[in-house]
Amino acid sequence: MFPALEAQALQNPLAPCFGVVVIGRNEGDRLVRCLESIIPQIPPLAPGFSDSQAQLQPPHVLDYPDSHLPIIYVDSGSQDDSIAQSQRRGVRVVALGSQPPFTAARARNAGWQELVSCWPRVEYVQFVDGDCELDPQWLQRGLGWLTQDETIAVVCGRRRERFPEASPYNRLADLEWNTPVGEALACGGDALIRVAALQAVGGYDARLICGEEPEMCLRMRRLGWKIWRIDAEMTLHDAAMLYFGQWWRRSIRGGWFVAEGYHRYGKAPERYMVREHLSGWLWGAIVPVGILGLIITMGNWGLLGLLVYGLLGWRIYQFRRRQGDRPSHARLYSFYCVISKVAQAMGQGQYWLTHWRGQQGTLIEYK
Repeated sequence: MFPALEAQALQNPLAPCFGVVVIGRNEGDRLVRCLESIIPQIPPLAPGFSDSQAQLQPPHVLDYPDSHLPIIYVDSGSQDDSIAQSQRRGVRVVALGSQPPFTAARARNAGWQELVSCWPRVEYVQFVDGDCELDPQWLQRGLGWLTQDETIAVVCGRRRERFPEASPYNRLADLEWNTPVGEALACGGDALIRVAALQAVGGYDARLICGEEPEMCLRMRRLGWKIWRIDAEMTLHDAAMLYFGQWWRRSIRGGWFVAEGYHRYGKAPERYMVREHLSGWLWGAIVPVGILGLIITMGNWGLLGLLVYGLLGWRIYQFRRRQGDRPSHARLYSFYCVISKVAQAMGQGQYWLTHWRGQQGTLIEYK
C-alpha cells in the first residue's frame, strides 16, 4: 500500500483515483504472481454503484459488490483456473465470450470501461498484462508524472524479463523492452493511462490483433496528448519463450503489425510504418529471392550475396551499442534481428492476404 496516496485519498475525497486492469489468457501461476504484486498496492475505493445496479451488469461480468478493490481482471477464454484464482482474491472479473474474436485490445477496452462504470471517479488506469508483475514503487512514480502535467496521456517505465538468461529469446525480449527515456511515440501493453485520454480516442481499436498500443498512441498524439517513458522500474515480464518456434511466431506477428499499421496510416503525415514495411519486404523477401537467383546463375559464387546480411547485422550491432547494450547482447540482437526479417515478411504477407480476402485476423499466439 502507498501511505502517501492513501492518506491523500482519506484527507481529500476529491483526490485523484486510480485503478488497475489486468488481461490474461491461460497465464496460470504468472497471473497469480501478477495479482499478488498489485493487490497490496491498491487503496480500497467505495464502489460507484449500488447493489441493485450491480445486478443489472451484463452476464459476462462476474460481480463482487463487496470488494472495494478497483482491480478488473479480463479473461479471454482461459481453460485453466485463472478466473477462480482472481475470484479468490476478491478481484472483479470480466469473462469475454469468443465472439467477436479475442484480442488484447478488446480485453483492455472491456477492462477500463468496466472500471470506470464501477468507480466513476477513477482518473487513471494502470494496464498490466497477466504475465507481468507490478514494481512496488511504480505507481507512486507514474502517478507523479501524470498529475504534474495534464497534457500527458500515458506514462510507462522499464519492463524487464523475469528470466532473461533462460533462453536467447527471453534475452531478446528484455533488450526490446529497453526503449529510450523521454517523450515517446508509443507505449507497450503495460502503461499508466489517463482516463480522459482513453475516452477522447475511444480506447483501443478492438479489431487489431497486435500493435494496438502504438495505434492508440498515434490517435492520442493527433489530439495533442503526450506519451512519456520515464526512467523507472515498471513491470517484470515472463515471456516464457524457450523455443525457436515461439520466437518465430512472435516475429510473424510483428510483421502483421507492421503491415496493418502501414495499411492504415502509411499515407498519413506520420508515414506510419512506411520504413518498417519496406524493410520487411526488402530483407525478408526481395534480397533472399535475389540471392537465390545468383546461386542458380553463378553457382557457389552466388553465396557471396549473403554478405549484404552481414552488413545489415553490423549496422544493427552498431545501433544497439550506441543504445548502451553490452557487446554480447548487441551481437545477439543483431543476429536474430537479421533472421527475423524473413518471419516479418511472412507476417506482412499473411496480413495482406487476409485483408484481400476480406477476412478478420485472429490471434497469433506464441505461448
